[in-house]
Amino acid sequence: MSGTSEQVTAGPGEQRLDPAGRPVPDFPVPAPLAAHGPARVIAMCNQKGGVGKTTTTINLGAALAEYGRRVLVVDFDPQGAASVGLGTSPHELDTTIYNLLMERGLDVREVLRSTAVENLDLLPANIDLSAAEVQLVGEVARESVLSRVLRPVMDEYDVVLVDCQPSLGLLTVNALTAAHGVLIPLECEFFALRGVALLVETIEKVRDRLNPRLQVDGILATMFDSRTLHAREVVARVHEAFGDTLLHTVIGRTVKFPDATVAAEPITSYAPNHPGAAAYRQLARELVARGDAA
Repeated sequence: MSGTSEQVTAGPGEQRLDPAGRPVPDFPVPAPLAAHGPARVIAMCNQKGGVGKTTTTINLGAALAEYGRRVLVVDFDPQGAASVGLGTSPHELDTTIYNLLMERGLDVREVLRSTAVENLDLLPANIDLSAAEVQLVGEVARESVLSRVLRPVMDEYDVVLVDCQPSLGLLTVNALTAAHGVLIPLECEFFALRGVALLVETIEKVRDRLNPRLQVDGILATMFDSRTLHAREVVARVHEAFGDTLLHTVIGRTVKFPDATVAAEPITSYAPNHPGAAAYRQLARELVARGDAA
């Protein structure tokens, strides 16, 4: 992005419009919570890589935590990018989400790690997790293993964000089975559109067969550059196909996101006044306003 704005700016007294041309409601700062839990589980899902899943998981989690929500990030990708982005070195870990999936006696609290962000905890992952896909195939209720892992701590958090790997394999099905909602980050380019129908089909199958409560919370346009006609056309096409499932909040393209990742910090603390930080705070407020987060 570097200079592009996520929303169409408005003059005094004018209604601000999103890139799909819809008026952007005023999403209020969420009221403090009197108590925490039970958590709502949101799977960050798209089988295409490089669309902003991990960036969104980390920064949405940090923004919700800023608003006083207790948030757990579950790194469910063997690449361990969410763990790295929150200051954990995956190859130095003795126990990860993999151990929780495969070892019945292990308590989730032994694997939980606090982060530098207040109210934000992490269940880390590393390359070991890649073996789980094969090893879980022979398990009874193999699609529900993550649900079992999370059950003991559901009452301690308000939101659990699961950062899925870029595939529609057994790990992603586990995340969808454990989830109440799915957030689909979608890069603003035409090739990214093609996979969404397949993903929605998978979500519908999981809803029919494994998890009737599952819903699509929203499609989040990412890597948006308002200077290009291409990006604006993609947003228009998504809105045409999915209507108000497309969220008003749009995440702009900017070098600040990779910079924050290298610093192992969310953008909300790395560059708190940057438009990218403002966009993720707006996303947090929008999800709370829609009832998709506490």
